[in-house]
Amino acid sequence: MVERALELSQADDCVVIVDEGSTANLRFAGNTLTTNGVARSAQLTVISIVGAGVGVVSRAAVRPEQLPEVVAAADAAAREAQPAEDVRPLVEGAGSSANWVEPVLPTSIGVFGDFAPALGETFAAAEAGGRKLYGFAEHTLTSTFVGSSRGLRLRHDQPTGRLELNAKSADLKRSAWTGVATRDFSDVDVAALDSSLAQRLEWAKNRVDLPAGRYETLLPPSAVADLMIYMLWSSGARDALDGRTVFSKPGGGTRVGERLAQLPVTLSSDPAALGIECAPFVTAHAPSRRSSVFDNGLPLAATDWVKDGTLTALMQTRHSAELSGLPVTPSIDNLIMRGGEGGRSLEEMIASTERGLLLTCLWYIREVDPQTLLLTGLTRDGVYLVEHGEVVGEVNNFRFNESPVDLLGRLSEVGAAQQTLPREWNDYFTRTIMPPVRVPDFNMSTVSQAN
Repeated sequence: MVERALELSQADDCVVIVDEGSTANLRFAGNTLTTNGVARSAQLTVISIVGAGVGVVSRAAVRPEQLPEVVAAADAAAREAQPAEDVRPLVEGAGSSANWVEPVLPTSIGVFGDFAPALGETFAAAEAGGRKLYGFAEHTLTSTFVGSSRGLRLRHDQPTGRLELNAKSADLKRSAWTGVATRDFSDVDVAALDSSLAQRLEWAKNRVDLPAGRYETLLPPSAVADLMIYMLWSSGARDALDGRTVFSKPGGGTRVGERLAQLPVTLSSDPAALGIECAPFVTAHAPSRRSSVFDNGLPLAATDWVKDGTLTALMQTRHSAELSGLPVTPSIDNLIMRGGEGGRSLEEMIASTERGLLLTCLWYIREVDPQTLLLTGLTRDGVYLVEHGEVVGEVNNFRFNESPVDLLGRLSEVGAAQQTLPREWNDYFTRTIMPPVRVPDFNMSTVSQAN
């Protein structure tokens, strides 16, 4: 498909991207499997370049006889397009990926071969304990092929797995959530996850109502991931240069080089990071302020966005890097946060808390002010009161108002990092390694009636 599309194009240059995907899933409710299934998908993107004009056409499930029409549409769009401001020479290819011509092997329901029996045993344990389990397990495998008229022939096979597990009391009045990310489900201990949920349902038997206010708060890795992902998505260099974001420097330029955190916090991405490996090259299906179709195939390397508390990089295309005078640092599909050497577990942080709140996860996160990256959202499925090192009960839900950039400067402790699953953003971004953190004055702005 890629080779034929490149042959058909009459444009000056052309990039063709094919994403061949497959998905397997299990869904369950009330300690019973409800559905399971597999699905296949295919997406073709043709990016034609005529002079400085760019035409992009994407279609799903394109048949061979439809290919000439798709390519011709992209070529025509390029001829009619206004000149692109980010025009650059395409990345030159020097050989193909080793697996370029190998068949795509889709995922299947067999990926749950060990997990499904363990899930069944967990259903039985939950039923005996008076709990109901709800949720889903999903595994996807996407093979991305990127070819160009300049010789690029790159391929990346990306496995992605996630499990969301929600436990409810028999009367459905108490609820607790957990989730994990995985590449193949071989490392998922569903019994241990259920055990942690059972403990939290026990905590929730004692209800404590608290008013809105600022509280010392422990955020688990999942909640930290949701906040840091939003911060990463907001760190485009072009928007910062234009004065639109929290990373814009008053008077012009960016805040790169400015200290954001007093603790030695590092926020980074690395295509080769163990357990959260991702594509080692740029794949840009369409022009945007954070990516350039001209950068397709550009190699990606480990990048520190924040190092030892200091902002060191923003998401850059080759075009924005020329404008900013900073290195080219494109977006990478994983995110890692660490707080220096050591770091305590969440359980150890709880044990050292005199009085504070323990969150489970955040939900319905929305941006309030891009200039400060002020976010609002809700707590969900368990906020707990900690007194004298022990959890003493569940408290009401809150609406929060916080900026992740401002939070970095107020952290009083960063724990040991671990792979985690963000709750709010796991439809789009699953590959994260995050620590639990302690915030001395997390802003619970109002009490929420959500139950």
